[in-house]
Amino acid sequence: MRLDIAKKAVAVGLGLALLAGCGGDGEQAADGPVELSFWAWAPNIDKVVDKWNATHPDAKVVVSKQAQGDDLVTKLLTSAKGGNPPDLAQVEYQSLPTLVSNDVLADISEGAASAKDKFAPGIWDQVTLGGSGVYGVPQDSGPMMFYYRADLFEQYGLKAPATWDEYAQTARDLRAKAPDKFLGTFSSNDPGWFAGLVQQAGGSWWSVDGDAWKVSVDDAATKKVAQYWSGLIAEGAVDKAPMYTPEWNKALNDGTQIGWLSAVWAPGVLQGNAESTLGKWAMAPMPQWDASKPRTGNWGGSTTAVTAGSKKQKAATEFAIWLNTDPAAVEALVTESAVYPAATSGQEAVSKPPAFFPNQPDFYTQAAKIAATSSGFTWGPNVNVTYTAYKNSMGEAITAGTDLVSVLTKMQTATVDDMKANGFTVGG
Repeated sequence: MRLDIAKKAVAVGLGLALLAGCGGDGEQAADGPVELSFWAWAPNIDKVVDKWNATHPDAKVVVSKQAQGDDLVTKLLTSAKGGNPPDLAQVEYQSLPTLVSNDVLADISEGAASAKDKFAPGIWDQVTLGGSGVYGVPQDSGPMMFYYRADLFEQYGLKAPATWDEYAQTARDLRAKAPDKFLGTFSSNDPGWFAGLVQQAGGSWWSVDGDAWKVSVDDAATKKVAQYWSGLIAEGAVDKAPMYTPEWNKALNDGTQIGWLSAVWAPGVLQGNAESTLGKWAMAPMPQWDASKPRTGNWGGSTTAVTAGSKKQKAATEFAIWLNTDPAAVEALVTESAVYPAATSGQEAVSKPPAFFPNQPDFYTQAAKIAATSSGFTWGPNVNVTYTAYKNSMGEAITAGTDLVSVLTKMQTATVDDMKANGFTVGG
C-alpha cells in the first residue's frame, strides 16, 4: 500500500503540489559543477562533508548549521513556503511525515531505494512511512538498551533482567534491600522514550487504511506498556521523577538511580550528567516481553532528506546515499560527529567502546546485535501534538495516582482531532 499523504493534502484542498520525484521536471541540467545547500546540526558534520567535496568536484556541498527538533521543522516549512528551501536537510524520523504532508520533502525512491539493504528493516521502514516512497536516507539511530550500575548490582546480588517480569521483580528486590534506591523511573516529560517502549511492545501509532489515516495511540501494545508502568508506580517499585532534571542527575551520580532504560547514545549523557560514576555502568539488551523474539525500540535518530523544492535532487540524493553508506563517510560520522550510524556496516565497524564504558569492550558489538532487532514504526503528520498531549497529561495522572492508560485516550483524541482539523481523513 502506498502512503501518498501529500496527494491526500491536495485532495482536501490545502493547495499543496504533488511530491516531485527524484530527477523530476525541476531538475537542474548537469551543466558544470552544482552547489548543494545542506542544513544539519550534527557536530562537526562539515568535516565529514569536506571528504565529499574533496572527491566530488562536480557537486560541492555547503553546510549550514541549524538547531534541531521543532525549530528546524518550522524553519524548513517557512523556507519551502517562501520558495527557498535548502537542497538537503538533516531531519529526525518523527518529523518526516509532517514535512512530507506539507510538500517539503521529495520522494527519492528512484535514486535511493537501492540503499534499502544497507539498513535494518525497522530503520528503513521509518523513511518509507509505510509505503513505497522514500523520504530520506537513514543517518543515525537510537536503539534502546538497559544501562545499570554493575558495582551496585553486584553489591545487592542482582542481575540484569532479561524480561519485563524480571525487571519488575528486580525493582522490587532492590527496594526491599535498599529502600533509598530505584531501578529506574517513569518519565512523564519524555514522550520519545515512551514511544520507544511502545515500539518494542509492537505498537505503531499511525498507519494508512485505504485512503484514510488510522491512529492507534491507544492500541493494545501501548495499553500494555502503560498498564505495566502504572502497576510499578502504584506499588512504589520505581521512581516517578522526570528525567533530565537536576534531581535526576544527582540520583544518577549518588547511586539513588541504579538503572536507566535509554538508547545507544546514553554513555554521552551519563558522562555529562554523572561523571563520578565512570566505569561503573554496564549495558545489556532491553528486557523483553517475549524472550524468544528479541526486539528493541528506537529513541532518537535522524535522516538526510532531499527537499521537494530542490532543482538538484539527483545530485542531492547521491550525496545523501554517500554520506550514510560510504565506509569512509560513515566512519567519519562516528569519529567526527559522534553519532551511532544507521548503516549496518557502520555499526559493525565500530569497535572501541565509549570512553565512559572502559569495562565493556564489546559494547558496540552488542549494540549492533541489539540494533538489528529494531522494530518498525510509522510516524504520523502531527507527532508534536501527540507528544504535547503526553507531556500535559502523564504528569497529572502520576500526581493524581490514576491509571496511565487513561492518558492514552487523551493522546488519541488530541491526535485525531488535530488531524481532522488540518484536513486529513482519519478512519476508525
